[in-house]
Amino acid sequence: MSIFGKIKDAIFPKARAATPPAGTGAAGGSLSPQPQQTAPAAVSEVDVEQTLAAMAQSKDLNWRSSIVDLMKLIGVDSSLDNRKELARELGYTGELDGSAEMNIWLHKATMRELAANGGKVPAELLD
Repeated sequence: MSIFGKIKDAIFPKARAATPPAGTGAAGGSLSPQPQQTAPAAVSEVDVEQTLAAMAQSKDLNWRSSIVDLMKLIGVDSSLDNRKELARELGYTGELDGSAEMNIWLHKATMRELAANGGKVPAELLD
C-alpha cells in the first residue's frame, strides 16, 4: 500500500460492505424475493481537521504544519525513507533530502490530496 494510502486510511472511515446485487436469491433456487439490503449512507466528506484534532488530544504534536508530526499522529512511519516515498507518490520534483522545503511541500500536498479524496480541509492547511 502506498504511503498516502496509509495516511488516508488512518483518517477516513473504513469503507462499508457493498450491497449485494439485486435479484440474487439464496442458494437452492428459492423463488421468494430476498429483502433488499441497503448500505448505510456513504460519508460524503470527512472533516480532516476535526478527525486529526480528536486524535491529537493529549499529544504534543504539531500536525497542522509538520508532516513528521502528522505521520506520527496517525501511526505512519515518518522516517526520511517514507517521506521520500510519499514525495514521489505526490509528485515532488525537488531534492529528496528531508529539507524544510520538502517537508512543508509534503504537508501541503498531503492536505490537498486528502481534500481531493473527499476530505474537508480548512484553507489555512492547504496554502
